[in-house]
Amino acid sequence: MSEEVPAAQESLLRKMYEVFSTDERDAFVPYCLAPDVDWPNVADGVRLHGHAEVRAYWAAQFETMHPLVRLDGLRLDEDGSRVVATVRPGLRDDSGDHWAEEPVEHVYRFGADGLVSRMDVRPLS
Repeated sequence: MSEEVPAAQESLLRKMYEVFSTDERDAFVPYCLAPDVDWPNVADGVRLHGHAEVRAYWAAQFETMHPLVRLDGLRLDEDGSRVVATVRPGLRDDSGDHWAEEPVEHVYRFGADGLVSRMDVRPLS
């Protein structure tokens, strides 16, 4: 029998996805991401470190488009050390919301402080 995602981690991730596409996003960063968070910049294939770099990345995304991410489910990975979020990325434009055909996985590690310390993106496994 697989373990369930710890309640605190599930609550934090659900709130993160809820506020990502809103103006609350920047204010929520210190409550969800560790100060030295390791975050992917998928478009450029590099890693970002810390709140300032993640905020700048998100701000640049929202300047050129309105990204959306719909959370479809959460589970623990095979060894129980990471939380895997199955998500469907999308974009909002003048004609409405457009969702990717294929979901992806966001894989989260948490630090001792309970905040996200690292996030990776991978194809659905």
